Amino acid sequence: MFGCVVAGRLVQTDALQVANDKFVFNLPDYENVNHVVVFMLGTVPFPVGMGGAVYFSFPDQVGGQVWQLLGFITNDKPSAIFKIASLKAGEGGKHPFGMMAAPQAVSVAQFTQKMLDNLYNFTLSFAVTQSQMTSNPSEVFIPASSILKWYENFQRRMAHNPHFWKA
Repeated sequence: MFGCVVAGRLVQTDALQVANDKFVFNLPDYENVNHVVVFMLGTVPFPVGMGGAVYFSFPDQVGGQVWQLLGFITNDKPSAIFKIASLKAGEGGKHPFGMMAAPQAVSVAQFTQKMLDNLYNFTLSFAVTQSQMTSNPSEVFIPASSILKWYENFQRRMAHNPHFWKA
């Protein structure tokens, strides 16, 4: 369903399916990659009204993983070029689809994580670029970055106090 290209390398179509709706490409020697292109092969479209978030992951200093949201692809925007050179030296956030559970509040954290994932995926499935927007005075558009910022703030607050939302 997906392909990946790094300049000077062969096209990769060997995405590893790690869940029903999650795929991973391995980028050997990622330290020397400046840009990556992710695209749909055209053989299987997204379901109507859906799209896919694209992330870049690399190891952090203590052996964990850093995840960076790069953008998205949809049936209307089936490919995108992402710059990853500057991300490898910076710090990333926790993967929005990873667990954030505190040991004392696993069931609440699991529910919250599923709820956050659902909201994020749902809202991102409606994402359009500015050039794709059509004038509609009764419609309000919210930048995807604001949803991601809310999501990361909520995760941070849950990590510090899983019961903050009760106040």
